[in-house]
Amino acid sequence: MEHRTLGRNGLSSSALGLGCMGMSDLYGPADEQTGIATIHAALDAGVTLLDTGDFYGMGHNEMLIRDALRAIGSGSRDKVQLSVKFGAMRDAGGNWVGMDNRPAAVKNFLAYTLRRLGTDHIDIYRPARLDPNVPIEDTVGAIADEIKAGRVRHIGLSEVGADTLRRAHAVHPITDLQIEYSLISRGIEKDILPTCRELGIGITAYGVLSRGLISGHWDPSRQLAANDFRSHSPRFSGDNLAHNLSLIEVLRSVAADKQATPAQVAIAWVLAQGSDIVPLVGARRPERLAESLGALKLVLTTQDLARIEAAIPANAAAGDRYAAYAMAHLDSEK
Repeated sequence: MEHRTLGRNGLSSSALGLGCMGMSDLYGPADEQTGIATIHAALDAGVTLLDTGDFYGMGHNEMLIRDALRAIGSGSRDKVQLSVKFGAMRDAGGNWVGMDNRPAAVKNFLAYTLRRLGTDHIDIYRPARLDPNVPIEDTVGAIADEIKAGRVRHIGLSEVGADTLRRAHAVHPITDLQIEYSLISRGIEKDILPTCRELGIGITAYGVLSRGLISGHWDPSRQLAANDFRSHSPRFSGDNLAHNLSLIEVLRSVAADKQATPAQVAIAWVLAQGSDIVPLVGARRPERLAESLGALKLVLTTQDLARIEAAIPANAAAGDRYAAYAMAHLDSEK
């Protein structure tokens, strides 16, 4: 397994991380034992970075990771980096009810996360979104206090813009920014990615397959479950869906030449954008994980990258990456 360094403070991570959200929430029904099997397969393959949020399944995802690590036995915790998002609040029906990034909330969320994960520390702790009512300096300062106490090792951020990155980094070094980045979600390239590189902040890129849209597996006639948030995504709706699916024909062509799959080409493209970028793959089944891992062996030439860029330039996608209410909470889009 290739490793990459996140941030100037030198956190070493596997070149691919595993995003665990879909094992508990937001992508329709999921099987717990299959999720655990996928985590075990990832660890066996050398994946070290596991990403979750305390609001994924309202704690279920953290407990799933805990159970997966416990099943391996002693020493398993030391083999992984746990990346945890906090701050997003939900009610008993699973509805989103706001953000809370106050220093007192940071301490409260962390205490519950440590208990659910069965660990004494979190490797990267980050607010899931910017709280408009709390200065980022206060939130980062509270996490820095937890670093001093030994309960957190590194500070990350999620979906914030360049100005917020600078303000946060002035309080305490930021290890990585978790943000959507894929062939059809390239908004970070203008200001956010250059700022990260100036400050020495790594990128953990989620949505590298655009939630399955550019995986090569998406069936346009697929009926989404009521609790699958893609049913509300503009990119999966109407004419937008047809347009976006048409974009991946070049991935199929490159994949055929490389004896690979479109998903592997899409992931390899993200890997090729810089050694400071670690893609997070949201595999929920071992076979999908195995396919994603195959991207690590795929080398895209300069000609391959130019061919892909010509067919899928920046802003080629139709529709926003989130519904309007969710876009409004993205500091990275302002």
